[in-house]
Amino acid sequence: MAAEPIIDYTISDHAAYEIERRGIKIETIDQVLKNPDQRFDVRPRRVVLQSRIQEASGEFLIRVFIDIDRKPAEVVTAYRTSKIAKYWRF
Repeated sequence: MAAEPIIDYTISDHAAYEIERRGIKIETIDQVLKNPDQRFDVRPRRVVLQSRIQEASGEFLIRVFIDIDRKPAEVVTAYRTSKIAKYWRF
């Protein structure tokens, strides 16, 4: 069961810097936001959307943190991790 998508969003300057520094493609962020595997509340007005992705070097989890208290919603940071079991909720 897929989580509710976020279609209308912006990316903060901080998030853009971190996404580029971490070598994550903007297309990957867009894919996670529009078709997330999971969505969780982090705190009031902030959620994390995450999806597993397959890359040449293995499977990773992309986690995108987004403030939903504004229009459009704003991506505040994102990262890729190989520690899927640590963050995946069953």
